[in-house]
Amino acid sequence: MNALFARHALLAGGWQRDVLLEWDVRGDLTKVAPEASPPLGVARVDYVLPGMINLHSHAFQRAIGGLTERAGSGPDSFWTWRDLMYRVANRITPEQMEAVAAQLYAECLRHGYTAVCEFHYVQRAPGGHVYGHPAETAQRIAQAAHEAGIGVTLLPVMYAYAGFNDTPLREDQERFRTDPAQVLRIVEALEPLRSPQLEVGAAPHSLRAVSASQLRELVQALPPGRPQHIHIAEQQAEVVQCLEATGMRPVDYLMEQTDVDARWCLVHATHLSDGERDRIAASGAVAGLCPTTEANLGDGLFPLSPYIAAGGRFGIGSDSHVSQSPVEELRWLEYGQRLVHQRRNIAVHGDERDVGAFLWQQALAGGAQAAGRRLGVLAQGRRADLLVLDSAHPNLDGVPPHEVLGRFLFSGNDNLVRDVLAGGHWVVQGGRHKAQDAIAQRYKAAARTLHAH
Repeated sequence: MNALFARHALLAGGWQRDVLLEWDVRGDLTKVAPEASPPLGVARVDYVLPGMINLHSHAFQRAIGGLTERAGSGPDSFWTWRDLMYRVANRITPEQMEAVAAQLYAECLRHGYTAVCEFHYVQRAPGGHVYGHPAETAQRIAQAAHEAGIGVTLLPVMYAYAGFNDTPLREDQERFRTDPAQVLRIVEALEPLRSPQLEVGAAPHSLRAVSASQLRELVQALPPGRPQHIHIAEQQAEVVQCLEATGMRPVDYLMEQTDVDARWCLVHATHLSDGERDRIAASGAVAGLCPTTEANLGDGLFPLSPYIAAGGRFGIGSDSHVSQSPVEELRWLEYGQRLVHQRRNIAVHGDERDVGAFLWQQALAGGAQAAGRRLGVLAQGRRADLLVLDSAHPNLDGVPPHEVLGRFLFSGNDNLVRDVLAGGHWVVQGGRHKAQDAIAQRYKAAARTLHAH
């Protein structure tokens, strides 16, 4: 029997006792029954959570983690970091990309992510040449996700220009070059891979990288209901450039060009006017927040408190993968706000006064929406994606359920995720990924070659 008995499980309405969970061979939950009796032969655990969704990933950037922390001769910024990142982007092969992505995804699973949205823009061969198959690198990412066992939403990216006013791409951006027709061909090529574990959407890279007409063309041609993601208002310089080129701020300009609704994930959205902030909240779109990357790149802080008050939806992503932990993303999402407002316990709303519970539940809902998959809740018909926490750890030993998320997110740096079920398969047990050693060996070989001078 594919089943698990949890003394405490976090369901849609909060913590429930004595929950029997069952799932079928397709990886869907078929039974979630509180106040149940433990069947014979079914494993019993103490604390079960829905697995978190990582709504923004550039998998290949895992290969440069920690390698860009040396100051240059002048002030360093996102833009100087980007130049360093491009050096790896222009060297990495499809084989290396698959090895790096598999390592990343195994790490994400071990820390509590059970799904990822891959914002994939390295489409071409080095030098900007077209591969024999338009979706070769995206298929490599899909294979890495399959090997690791993580669910994935593939988002092939449209990237046509280096900046506003149709500025031509630089030589080091040629690997990213795509127009609407090319992105749609990649989406079509990925269609046979779609399954309960894999969805396909698309992503205009940013307002600076596509024209308004290209944006509208891609959005209108994408199959109905598919996820659509875009980087927006990440940097102050981007806001200034958008104002100079269009006379409007980025979110306002985007919403003038297309209908932004629940299909959309606006990634970063760091620098917003009050009106833009409230427009995102009213649209039903998800704000895709990546606090560890936004801090690493010096982007700034999202206006979380007023956004929550306006009813805005949000989720978290690890973006450049300086961290692979949802605990760290959510911790710093809250801590950044505490530093700005100089008070504590910011991420709460209405009757939910528990910061850990609010953050985890809201990030689940926003991440599931951004992924376009049946995720985020332990309920019949949803994917069997769940985490078993290590109740033997001193931080959780004998802890009542209403304190679990606070201990999990805000106490120490030990990884409290013991076992992980993703798509109905145990991919992490006892803190180890099922293919941890083999994946690590391939990653190390790829990284040695990639960073060889």
